[in-house]
Amino acid sequence: MARSSSGSAEPTKPKKSKVRKRRWYHQVWDVFQMTRKADPTVPWIMLAILVIAAGLGFAVGAIFNQGPYGLFVGVPVGILAATIFLSRRAERAAYSSLEGQPGAVSAALGTIRRGWNIEEQPVAVDGRSQAMVFRAIGRPGVVFVADGGSRGIQQRLLEGERKRAGRLVPDVPIHLMQTGREEGQVPLPKVAAAVKKHKNRLTPAEVAEITKRLKALGGVRMPIPKGVDPTRMRPDRKGMRGR
Repeated sequence: MARSSSGSAEPTKPKKSKVRKRRWYHQVWDVFQMTRKADPTVPWIMLAILVIAAGLGFAVGAIFNQGPYGLFVGVPVGILAATIFLSRRAERAAYSSLEGQPGAVSAALGTIRRGWNIEEQPVAVDGRSQAMVFRAIGRPGVVFVADGGSRGIQQRLLEGERKRAGRLVPDVPIHLMQTGREEGQVPLPKVAAAVKKHKNRLTPAEVAEITKRLKALGGVRMPIPKGVDPTRMRPDRKGMRGR
């Protein structure tokens, strides 16, 4: 501990540890490692893409007596093509790890970038099967997407949300979607595309107004035990006084 000229001790300031900044190539490496664990063939396919692109570039350049220049062009093209392939396989691996988990639809809807107001939390949940319904509002109207449970449970939850929303926005198109691998259901990787394919029917101002109205419905409603009237419940005053 250092001392000043007057003899009093001066506290030493602790050194701040430097936070290592993550670069873009760190993220690419993380994605590559995650995808390789899910599909061990990915590195070999990426290498084949790079070799083929470089070979084609060299061959085309050799036709015009410019083989090295063709190789110089083919290598970057091969790297780009391999990166695109990696991103597609990484997306597939991510969906494979999410599929079957409660709330996976929320992650799929989160990939929709602009023009939609999406509720991150479910608007309806079935306690036994853990089936959930998520809501997305955009220019095509209101889309309810169900996930988990059986087809019958998903349909029941969807119809319930259709009726609830229809009371507040009766003239707005409402679309229902089930997710899963059964006939008539949409697989998780195709949910975002299926939501966006609906035709636009509303203006941005109408979307904002509808979103405001439907937020009044709130989120998941907790069930109340049978025989209990919440309007007649009274607090235990003795318990509140500690007796």
